[in-house]
Amino acid sequence: MTDPSPAVIPVYVVLPPRTLLLDVAGPMEVLRRAAMEPGAPGFSVRYVAARPMIDSSVGLALTGLAPLPDALPDGAMVVVSGNVDQVLGGSGPTDQDAADEEAIVVWLARVVRPGVTLACICSGALLAARAGLLAGKACTTHHVCIEDLTRLAPSARVLEDRLFVEDGERLTSAGITSGVDLMLHLVARLRGPALAVSIARQMVVYLRRGPADPQLSPWLEGRNHVHPAVHRVQDAIAADPARDWSLEALADLAAASPRHLSRLFNAHAGMNLTDYVNRLRLALASEMLSATRLDMESVAERAGFASTRQLRRVWRRHHPTPPKAARAAL
Repeated sequence: MTDPSPAVIPVYVVLPPRTLLLDVAGPMEVLRRAAMEPGAPGFSVRYVAARPMIDSSVGLALTGLAPLPDALPDGAMVVVSGNVDQVLGGSGPTDQDAADEEAIVVWLARVVRPGVTLACICSGALLAARAGLLAGKACTTHHVCIEDLTRLAPSARVLEDRLFVEDGERLTSAGITSGVDLMLHLVARLRGPALAVSIARQMVVYLRRGPADPQLSPWLEGRNHVHPAVHRVQDAIAADPARDWSLEALADLAAASPRHLSRLFNAHAGMNLTDYVNRLRLALASEMLSATRLDMESVAERAGFASTRQLRRVWRRHHPTPPKAARAAL
């Protein structure tokens, strides 16, 4: 299930002095590719700053920047980039830089309200913390900034060794390339996991998670690879999990023998085909349990299970409570 959101989401990318360019280019490339998908609602991106021109981390001047707007529309997303101590071939922070950062902090505190999503990349979290926007929230930042974030947001739950953290409308990432992970996560939530998988494949990046990270959606599990035949099989299963998939039919899709496909799938997806199909069927069943009042027999049938007994048996392997208890908790 994706969250309801505007057809075109207005995105304001906040560029502090000495912007770390990869904090901007990586996440915005994800949005660019999302907007290119046929029929996919898009993102309207506007780059804003305290000054119309700033230097980026690599010494490339960023010009034509819009001023910080007086107000934000409902459903907007604010992306705050991190910055560096010293620009390539340049000097460190200046008094003007400090004034510009303070202007951004004051602006964030004034315009970010309920209904506006705030996504901070790398040390951008420090600006949000200074604005009081991470108080009481779980959050993270680049490992070298963890102590600063803890000091600036004493009531926040600052988490280390995390690629990104989502707490309501506040999202923070560890920085640099993890900004791509954060934006793929947002695309998956706003526009669906299939689109996020497609973009990750185009950008040749992994949909990365570690043991302490938020649980990966079943629709994204096993996709951290670039093998085209295995992706074809996964795409087909994801499009119709309830279908009675046979190993032979999937092998035909992969243009491989059943035995070779089994080996490929285990090696690249990290699980066997039966487990992968069952995980997607469980995800489908979970969605039906949360969104409908169908009886358990109907849920099992529509999710592709042979019986409610099989649904419960597979469910127990992945959940501590039975399906009815999960529905009662919703």
